[in-house]
Amino acid sequence: MSVDAVAEPSNPERRSDELAMLTGFLDFYRTVLLRKASGLTPVQLTATVAASTLTIGRLLRHMTLVEDHWFDETFAGLPEREPWASADWDADRDWEMTTAHGMTFADLRADFDEACERSRSHVAAAPSLDVLATGGDSDNCVSLRWILIHMIEEYARHCGHADILRESIDGRVGD
Repeated sequence: MSVDAVAEPSNPERRSDELAMLTGFLDFYRTVLLRKASGLTPVQLTATVAASTLTIGRLLRHMTLVEDHWFDETFAGLPEREPWASADWDADRDWEMTTAHGMTFADLRADFDEACERSRSHVAAAPSLDVLATGGDSDNCVSLRWILIHMIEEYARHCGHADILRESIDGRVGD
């Protein structure tokens, strides 16, 4: 399989337990976002629609940060990892997005796949969906269940953005 090849997204089993269903939907949307970026050149990964600065490359880079933030930092309580830790967020609030400019799909995908794998490891190690996050603000402590549902919502929204962007680039629809 080439580096640009992305498997077909598979729908979660309809009769699975809650953990399998939540992680199944999350993996579905992870795959959809990758498929929207698959096969695009670095120039196409920076294509915008109308007045927006949003691009498929920016979305993929953003979701890499989001994976690390919610699963590594918030859930597992780990310190912020590179490249996020040394980013100058005061100078550029959208640093993760602006640094996607010029990156290839292979580079964006490698970072994204690593972040998703770390996230899956945290979920697999948790004894239940009721486990509370150990990082972040203790006044706003959330459960693993909440994080999974939030991530599904975040991916669904951004996959909708990617749908519009990809169709404007080459007419490709679906997923």
